[in-house]
Amino acid sequence: MPDIPHETEQREPLAQQENVQDKDAPKSITEGTQETVQKARQDVAAARLPWYHIIKRGYFLLGIYALLVVLFALLATFVHFHPILGIDVTITHEFQESQNPWLVAFMTFVSYPGSNTLLSIVLVLLVILIFWLIDLRLEAATIAVVYSVSALLNAAIKLLVGRPRPGAKLVDVFYTVTGNSFPSGHVMSYVALWGLLFTFGVILFSGHRWWRIALLIVSAFFVVMVGPSRIYLGAHWATDVLGAYLIGGALLGISLLIFLKLNQRGVLAPRKEHTWLSARKFAGSRPGRPPESR
Repeated sequence: MPDIPHETEQREPLAQQENVQDKDAPKSITEGTQETVQKARQDVAAARLPWYHIIKRGYFLLGIYALLVVLFALLATFVHFHPILGIDVTITHEFQESQNPWLVAFMTFVSYPGSNTLLSIVLVLLVILIFWLIDLRLEAATIAVVYSVSALLNAAIKLLVGRPRPGAKLVDVFYTVTGNSFPSGHVMSYVALWGLLFTFGVILFSGHRWWRIALLIVSAFFVVMVGPSRIYLGAHWATDVLGAYLIGGALLGISLLIFLKLNQRGVLAPRKEHTWLSARKFAGSRPGRPPESR
């Protein structure tokens, strides 16, 4: 009997220590997350270009995007009256000449994010969240708006043009896709998301930081490869893909113009509590917000 109280006294401090550790665990995780986010903000802030460089680079790309509108209008009108083109069939046959399993798997992989609606939404929301957490709030809002407008615009154009998709009698169709064909929804959505991310990587940041290089490479990869993947899989004609690149680029150009105007006016600028990072690196990157005097 005398040993029982002694064991109880030994167990109680251990139990108390475990309870303290359990309570401290969420706090440690929260502090670690905040530290990671803060470091990301500092790195992004250090890489940001001054606003006048952003404007200069942005308008250069804008001039290219502006040329795409007329080309798209001409192409959309042409395919409306000529749904099946010999050149489209020829191009698809050339793409599908090699049907190795690894190539089919690769093309399916490229198209998969755009084919899975839930995955697409989660991916876009994740990108928006990351941009918001690192205090690029205007950029996050731009991504959300551009992606949504792209989806609505694609649906409207498909109804207006009313072009049927490639048939199995003309080309190999690896999986059946419903709906109209022109323009490619995959290409438009990829340009809206990955094309915008690539644009931000070009006009917002400088240097050779690993995350900037990764952003540019991954974004360029998906934008460039989604078109060939849609042709190869027999889901779209080449002119569907071309049209999607044109209208997607035009939308990107208009969005870039609006973004530059809002950026110049300081809309959704970095929050004041983060200007301590560096007046030269961060506060000076937005026009209309002069660096704080020391």
